[in-house]
Order: sequence, then C-alpha cells, then structure tokens
Amino acid sequence: MVYHEKILLSANGFCDVHNITEKVKGIVKNSKVKDGLVLVFVLGSTASVTTIEYEPNTVRDLQEFFEKIIPKDEAYHHNKTWGDGNGFSHLRAALLGPSISVPVMGGKLRLGTWQQVVFIDFDNRPRKREILVQILGE
Repeated sequence: MVYHEKILLSANGFCDVHNITEKVKGIVKNSKVKDGLVLVFVLGSTASVTTIEYEPNTVRDLQEFFEKIIPKDEAYHHNKTWGDGNGFSHLRAALLGPSISVPVMGGKLRLGTWQQVVFIDFDNRPRKREILVQILGE
C-alpha cells in the first residue's frame, strides 16, 4: 500500500526550524499502515528535513553551526548567476538533503525518545513550503 499527504506551512527563512513530528504522526495514523516506511520530502532546493532533539538550545546550536560552516554573508557563485543572494541557502540544504525515512511499526512512527522530525528553511526570505509525506507498507 502507498499513502501520501502533504504538509503546507509558512516559513521565515534564515534557518527557521519547525517541529513537524506531530503532523507526520497524524499522517501515519490516517494511512492506517501498521508496518512500513514513511518518507518526508520537502519540495525545493533551499530547505531540508532531518531529525534533532527539538528544544530551544539545540535549535540555536544548529542555527549557529550553519552560520559557522556556510555563512550567509559570503560571496557565492550562485548569487552572480541569479542575483537573489541565497547561494548559502542552497549549500546548507544540499548538506542535509531534502528528505528522511523513518520506520513505521505497529502503526506508529518509530523515533527515539528525544528525536523529532524537523523542517528547516534556509532561504533568505519568507516562503510558503510544501512537504510531501509518503508511506509505504501494509
């Protein structure tokens, strides 16, 4: 069986982190899949999906980490091509990737105790975002 829904949200960019765990859990419940795999995939090349312990200081650490390794104020070749100033956003998103897969067992998302599914918007402006959630299983 294959089941899918999407999550729509508004994000502010600049490493804006959203906990989408409960939304993904709700979609898994709607699917009625007992055992399988859920894919969470963001459409776009300036955002990512991953897991972290979603608490304010971990979120802040993550934001500061990205600013250290891929600073927003550097000169990026992409910015010369399009003039949109979001070269850093593409690199940050490429580092994490657009998706994760999480097991579904007994009809529930299988995550660790402190593990949450998060969406991160790296762009340099607010955007409306679409995240696809596809569940494969029985």
